[in-house]
Amino acid sequence: MPRNSIKTCVTLLAIGLVALGLTASAQAKLTGEFTRFANCPYKNEKAIKCIYSVTEGGEVVLGSKKVPIVNPVVLQGAYGEPAEEKEGAEFYPMIAATNGVTLSKSPQPVPGGLAGLVNCKEIKEPIFRATCELALENGVTGVNSTLELARPASEIRISENNLAGEIGTALQLPVKFHLENPFLGSNCYVGSSTNPVIWKLSSASPGFGGEGEFLEGFKIVKLKGNVLVDNTWSAPGVTGCGGPLVELLLNPVVNTSAGLPAAAGKNKAVLKNTIYQSAAVTVNQNDIEHP
Repeated sequence: MPRNSIKTCVTLLAIGLVALGLTASAQAKLTGEFTRFANCPYKNEKAIKCIYSVTEGGEVVLGSKKVPIVNPVVLQGAYGEPAEEKEGAEFYPMIAATNGVTLSKSPQPVPGGLAGLVNCKEIKEPIFRATCELALENGVTGVNSTLELARPASEIRISENNLAGEIGTALQLPVKFHLENPFLGSNCYVGSSTNPVIWKLSSASPGFGGEGEFLEGFKIVKLKGNVLVDNTWSAPGVTGCGGPLVELLLNPVVNTSAGLPAAAGKNKAVLKNTIYQSAAVTVNQNDIEHP
């Protein structure tokens, strides 16, 4: 290899190593209790506070089906300046988590599985009825209900005052429910982006605003034992069950079994969670101090 070529390669290698070194030194690291806020957009100028909320228990009653929350559900990100004021409280808009997962998709097993959700005998088309019975016979019976955001994170609303005061709406959340099972296909939902279920969760009785404690030298607030409740929401019928060729037959069967659509007062959400909050500038400072 010519000397000039060797010199060029060495120069490029040196530049690459320097670049790697600079990149490594620029990547700061959150420490201690601050690590929960790794996906908070704390460098966003509009972010006021970082939030990390883990729902560890509770239940969702959807029509005639009750689904316990057994797998943790995480709501994370930040919130900015108040977007609106109603019910005597300021409501802050959510800013999405930096990893794109503002609300984690945590499957919850539906009690009774497919047999509790679909009565094969109610399917009029012989081929699809036989397919349903075959699925049950082969043990493809487990059904999960996964809560998903139905709208952008910016449409989530948070009220600190209502949460602490145990009045009104503390968290407004636009959601949909994904019913997951091979027989139901990949697009079986209750609610959608155009027709979401709107939860207006409150810490008012029978809810509870939780008990507070401070972490990291009063820089993080931890609210434990929160119970957020909404029993006033309505739920639409299912869509997309079984795929394009089957849903006209299967949707009515699932709706009948699940008691859908269900009017307000027939559904309930109870979320038992722990909430962590810290000022965005404080989280950013922890980032800066730990390269």
